[in-house]
Amino acid sequence: MKAIVYTKYGPPNVLQLTEVEKPAPKENEILVKVKATTVTVADIRSRSFTVPPAFWLPARITLGFRQPKKKILGMELAGEVESVGKYVKKFKEGDQVFAASLVGFGAYAEYKCLSEDGPVTLKPSNITYEEAAAIPIGARTALFFLRKANIQSGQKVLVYGASGSVGSYAVQIAKYFGAQVTGVCSTKNVEMVKSLGTDKVIDYTIEDFSSTGETYDVIFEAVNKSSFSNCMKVLKKDGTYINITEPLPSVRMLWTKLTSSQKILLSRNSPETSEALNFLKELVEKGMLKVVIDRQYLFEEIVEAHSYVEKGHKKGNVVINVDHNSKS
Repeated sequence: MKAIVYTKYGPPNVLQLTEVEKPAPKENEILVKVKATTVTVADIRSRSFTVPPAFWLPARITLGFRQPKKKILGMELAGEVESVGKYVKKFKEGDQVFAASLVGFGAYAEYKCLSEDGPVTLKPSNITYEEAAAIPIGARTALFFLRKANIQSGQKVLVYGASGSVGSYAVQIAKYFGAQVTGVCSTKNVEMVKSLGTDKVIDYTIEDFSSTGETYDVIFEAVNKSSFSNCMKVLKKDGTYINITEPLPSVRMLWTKLTSSQKILLSRNSPETSEALNFLKELVEKGMLKVVIDRQYLFEEIVEAHSYVEKGHKKGNVVINVDHNSKS
């Protein structure tokens, strides 16, 4: 089968389209013919090995010291079940599925084996493979953190980075839970963020969100570009600050946790189960969650796709068409 392989860390051109052995499912696994995958920020960091200094050693242990342990990237996918292991009960041949592959990677390939008990479930019936492939990481992350924040109807939520993958989902999921949502983005993305159902949009190139006089029950930092101090100015006394990109608390964050009743939630992976995907599937099928796709690339255009995402200006999601005839 064809796969995108990288044997060393580096720029996008370390990714090479090549032939590798097609996997065979174990007794509790399904074999998925991958129709579409995505380029996430996590793919970029793994490929280039750009991680915070404090995480250099753990990341090297996980990813590989001199070269990548797992040579096929790709952390979310959608496709069709081609075959199943003899003990598999949840899926059958021909099922259309979507899944996260954050633990084992491997979605940059024509075929991928997945455990039936992992983060995989039937694809929403009303969207394409391309759209479904863009849900498992971003939407699941947004849902996980908003649940951890115990979001309630009527609360005020600020999403900083509302035009990105996680941010665009955070806006919509917060609205589903009944929150009043303010999205922060750049000028070129204002209309798109409005289309997601925000109650208010702040263009950070024109206005400072911390100087508007508004206070918030939840501040959701999706891109780590706002000031923690500014966020604390407008976070309510019992509010929750979420930062999905920052794994370690700063001294100021630790002091805030010790001296106030404000809650601080930092980067971590959501549980590797299908529960969240089933919940998101229902939202999509009810028309309450839509997928924002910035650009789509062919499988052989993976280098160009990584180069684009690496610039840091994508809106929503960037999708890779593994199967050129996958639009169903």
